[in-house]
Amino acid sequence: MDIQTAPTPLEKLRKLRKPVLNVNIEHKEQLSRLERLALWITEHVGSMGFFLIIFLWTVFWLAWNTLAAESARFDPYPAFVLWLFISNMIQILLMPLIMIGQNLQSKHAQKRAENDYEINMRAEREIEAIIQHLERQDEMMLEILRRVEK
Repeated sequence: MDIQTAPTPLEKLRKLRKPVLNVNIEHKEQLSRLERLALWITEHVGSMGFFLIIFLWTVFWLAWNTLAAESARFDPYPAFVLWLFISNMIQILLMPLIMIGQNLQSKHAQKRAENDYEINMRAEREIEAIIQHLERQDEMMLEILRRVEK
């Protein structure tokens, strides 16, 4: 087989090569406004800032309705019915939004994993081509040495 006409492993790789996509940008561009909102809520609700807001709101609410003057209390101790109602409404509204956001994050993670796999496969093919090229060079150098020694 003539070396000039046979495609080298590098030429084969060049034919297979396609541009690497940024799956992060691709994922963001595919999101609707509502999905972006769900992700924003998921990211912010799962933060220490949100926890502190809810914690401080709860402490203030319970302290006010326990320690304030009788005429200033609007949600009487020990039931705190209004506080429970508002807390449950927040939970009921946030729970599905967080689940939607987590599903979207999971899809994004899956796309990143697939992209990583594709890049790893490309790297493996390229390394194999480099190894084949080096082995071919070794064979050629050994052949040159054999001819020089004769």
